[in-house]
Amino acid sequence: MSKAKFSIGQIVHHQMFDYQGVIIDVDYKFLGSDLWYEEVARSRPSKDQPWYHVLVNDSVHQTYVAERNLESTEENEPIHHPLLNHYFKGMKEGLYQLRTQKN
Repeated sequence: MSKAKFSIGQIVHHQMFDYQGVIIDVDYKFLGSDLWYEEVARSRPSKDQPWYHVLVNDSVHQTYVAERNLESTEENEPIHHPLLNHYFKGMKEGLYQLRTQKN
């Protein structure tokens, strides 16, 4: 099992699709369906690495991304997404702060 490189509330950049987003949840490995993986994960990233649920900036989309496709960013511009306030209460020192604690 891999240790997650990124954390909830962190702004990240998707290397293949060139978008910014904020992480709302982390799975220690791929927990989606085989059908979704076959249809959507075309670069075939490893299922045995952390995968992240990400709100996409300037969009209504939420994505599920393998760790290898993400990189940290120095960009601290706010993320614009309609669900942002559902998950976070604000930003502090470049990280979004969770509205409620998750287990």
